[in-house]
Amino acid sequence: MKKTTFIQPDPKAWLDTFHFEIPIKIRYCETDMLGHVNNVSYFMYFEQGRIEYFENLGLTEDLFSDKKVSVVADLECQYLAQLYLKDPLKLHVRVAEIGRSSMDVQYAIVVDGALKAAGRGTIVLIDTASGKSTPIPDSARERISTFEGWM
Repeated sequence: MKKTTFIQPDPKAWLDTFHFEIPIKIRYCETDMLGHVNNVSYFMYFEQGRIEYFENLGLTEDLFSDKKVSVVADLECQYLAQLYLKDPLKLHVRVAEIGRSSMDVQYAIVVDGALKAAGRGTIVLIDTASGKSTPIPDSARERISTFEGWM
């Protein structure tokens, strides 16, 4: 069954929408006996990139504190080509959309300019006392909107 892709309108144009990237060093333990990166490792890279994105924007206190915490509501990866131990990965991260208490975060794993994997997921801000979703602070919205060029 073919799934509709969020990589729109095409991989090159989609990659051009990202403004944040970090290098990822593949560890030996993240590979299998053939030297391929294990499918689970991609999700660890997404998490690392998402945290660094929010830290870079100074949103740690807004999204991760004693009172509020960001949780992953869903997460997916489209594996487009194999990754290997020595590949020089660049992970691109962006917030594609913000709702009342959630945001859609997208990820692109690139090696030497070639898109190798793409991911997306919904992050929900939760009030730790009630366990229910809570609105994303306006200050966080403004920082993300400004960084992503929506304003």
